Amino acid sequence: MQPKLAAEHPFDAFRALLAQLPPASASAVAAVRARDAQLTKPPGALGRLEELVEWLAAWQDKAEPTLDRPTVVVFAANHGVVAQGVSPYPASVTAQMLKNFSSGGGAVNQICAIHGAGLKVFELALDLPTRDITEAPAMEARECAATIAFGMEAIAGGADLLALGEMGIGNTTIAAAVYHALYGGEAADWVGRGTGVDDEGLRRKTDAVFRAVALHKEHLDDPFEVLRRLGGREIAAMAGAILAARMERTPVLLDGYVVCAAAAILHAIDPASIDHCLAGHVSAEGAHAEILRKLGKKPLLDLGMRLGEGSGAALAIGLVRAALACHNDMATFAAAGVDNKAD
Repeated sequence: MQPKLAAEHPFDAFRALLAQLPPASASAVAAVRARDAQLTKPPGALGRLEELVEWLAAWQDKAEPTLDRPTVVVFAANHGVVAQGVSPYPASVTAQMLKNFSSGGGAVNQICAIHGAGLKVFELALDLPTRDITEAPAMEARECAATIAFGMEAIAGGADLLALGEMGIGNTTIAAAVYHALYGGEAADWVGRGTGVDDEGLRRKTDAVFRAVALHKEHLDDPFEVLRRLGGREIAAMAGAILAARMERTPVLLDGYVVCAAAAILHAIDPASIDHCLAGHVSAEGAHAEILRKLGKKPLLDLGMRLGEGSGAALAIGLVRAALACHNDMATFAAAGVDNKAD
C-alpha cells in the first residue's frame, strides 16, 4: 500500500492517490435499503442506526456488510512545542501511557474489550520529537511523507471498520495550529485546555499557536505544507491511515479534536476524501464541534469526553454493532407473520 516516494515532490504520490479514490457503492446501499424495507418496523424508525448500516455497505462495497474485525489504531508521537509550556505534563508521559495501553490499563483497552475490537498502538520516534513549530517546520517534507506512508501501511491486516486514535503530550497545541492555519480566525478560536492547563498555560498555548502560524504563514496555502510545518507525526500517520482505508474500502470512525486534524488536512485538499469517515463523538475540547461542522460530520455521541486515545471512536463501535445486528437479525414482515403497511 505504501506509495513510491521517488516522485518529483515527496507529496506527489499522495496527490495522485487522492485523485483516484474509489466512490461509495450505490448498489450495496440499494441492497441494504431493500432489506430494511422488509424488517418489522416502520420505515426510518431506527433513525441513524439505519444510516450506519448503509454507510458500512457503501464503503465496504458489500450488500451484506460485516463487522467481524473492527480495529482501533492509536498513533503516538512527541512534539518540540512542549518546550513552550503548553502542557502541564512532561513529554515522558507519552511513552508511559503506551506502556499502560500495552498492559491493558487504558480506557481504550476496556472499551475495545467490551465491543470486541482489536487494538493496535504505534510509537512514532518518541525519543525524537518533531521540531518546535514556533521556531521551525515540524518535519522535513520527506520525513512527513514517510510518516504518511507508514500510517498507510500500519492499517494493513483486513479490518472491516477502522477507529482512529492518538496519544501525544502537546498535540492539542499542534492540532490547534493546524486548524488556525486551515480556517483562519484568531488563534484563541481553536485553542482549548487540552489535558487541563490553567489560565496561564492557556495563554502560553494560545501564544504558541499564534507565533507558529505567523512564522509559517507564507507557506500555508498547501494543506500538505500545513501538515509538515505545523503538524505532528501522529497526525501525518493518521492522514495516511484515512487515505489507505479509503483505497482498501474500509469505513473509518474518527475520534476527537486531534484525530480530526488529520481529516481536516485531507478535507482541505478534497472534501470528498473523507466521505468514508464518520465522527465517533464530539469532544469537550475547544472548538471540536465547530471543526466537525466544517468537515460536514454529525457526531454519533456527545458525552463530554476529551480523553483522546481513540476512546470516543471505540465507544461508537458499539452503536455500529447494534445497527448491524438489527439489520441482520430482525425478522422480516413475512417471516414474523406481521402485516406490512398497505401500498
